[in-house]
Amino acid sequence: MKIAADFSKRVVVHSESLDWLASPMKGVERRPLDRVGAEVARATTIVRYAPGSAFSPHVHTGGEEFIVLEGVFQDEHGDFPTGSYIRNPPESSHTPRSQEGCIILVKLWQFQPEDRTHVRLQTGKMARVKLINHTGVEITPLYKDHIEEVSMLYLQPNASIELDTPQGAEILIIEGELQEQQDALVKRSWVRMPTESRVNGTAGNQGATVWLKTGHLTDVDKQINRLPSTE
Repeated sequence: MKIAADFSKRVVVHSESLDWLASPMKGVERRPLDRVGAEVARATTIVRYAPGSAFSPHVHTGGEEFIVLEGVFQDEHGDFPTGSYIRNPPESSHTPRSQEGCIILVKLWQFQPEDRTHVRLQTGKMARVKLINHTGVEITPLYKDHIEEVSMLYLQPNASIELDTPQGAEILIIEGELQEQQDALVKRSWVRMPTESRVNGTAGNQGATVWLKTGHLTDVDKQINRLPSTE
């Protein structure tokens, strides 16, 4: 299966306009943003857990990264409310569930195979610092290695941001609105920008909170090649 699989192109998805698709587990539904592969895939997806739903125990051979957009995600490692940012590295395992229900953005098979770093952060409790050369824009760093960097950006009303992203970028609107180039991005709009691109946006009258990931799109071919040939 391939969805938005041409990584040389800019892709915009207003995820709230997509239908929810059933997953193999009852009560868990998905809105795919990009995907290469069948049930085991390099994938970026909005996932919704109905109250009381759960996945069976499983190993994330290629790693799992997610941010909780709504509700409370749970597994044997804890309860993770809205704003939690989690990285479960390759070969980690868990049994995900949600008693009250939740919505998450999840990315699979996009780790370096040697990565064994667990990350469990609550972004709402973390410090913000002013983004250099940007008025009305603050940033909370979430993760950085030699390939990628992940952050939360907080734009005050009508604040602008310009960032060169030579190694590609993804953004997800967490709250508010952002005019990015010709696109009016609203809550849960997602944009994937190819290499040698630039983020150029202006927040709406209510400001904007934006999840930003950069650097990783130079590694896409290797990520896809790491997928199991048969599973």
